[in-house]
Amino acid sequence: MSFLGLLSYLSFLIQICFFTVSIAAGLYYLAELVEEFTVTAKKIISWIVILTTFIYLTFIFTENFSWLMIGCGIFAQGVHGLILKNFPYIKFLSIQFLSGVILLLVNHYFAFVYFQQNYHTFSEVMAYFTLCLWLVPFALFISLSANDNVLPTSNERTPLLRDNDVVTNYFSSKKKLGLLTLFDYAKDSILPQRNKKSF
Repeated sequence: MSFLGLLSYLSFLIQICFFTVSIAAGLYYLAELVEEFTVTAKKIISWIVILTTFIYLTFIFTENFSWLMIGCGIFAQGVHGLILKNFPYIKFLSIQFLSGVILLLVNHYFAFVYFQQNYHTFSEVMAYFTLCLWLVPFALFISLSANDNVLPTSNERTPLLRDNDVVTNYFSSKKKLGLLTLFDYAKDSILPQRNKKSF
């Protein structure tokens, strides 16, 4: 192996690192946008669900997909629409969320079986997986962090302790789980901390 061949492996590892950092930064930025503009995010995700449903309906006339594959995809979009009813509140143990996860797995199985039996180009397969299977769940995954900082609409504990108001009580007692919380934890634990000098 030549020296240039070794350098190509090294450059490939560096490219993977840059690609990973770019994806993490993009996800963090998108999660911040969703947290800041939850109403707009709900509208965008709703339009993505409608677009994906329209794509599935177009497949009836243009492609040779099985009725089970198309029906399961349309049903999954209906479940995604039900998840959006309470947006940005997403309950992980709700029937809608669990049904969405199960339908995602079932749709992947149908897609793998179909594309294994019928030849399509790689770009066509990636178009189906990206637009029909991954886009809406990915958007919902990013929007999980929006649930962390939504202000409560009613008192969660009665009576409140002396000087605590509803907002202080909510933020101090609730454990937050979400994409931004994960990124903040990774930032604090992995990246080195800079100490500011005071003069």
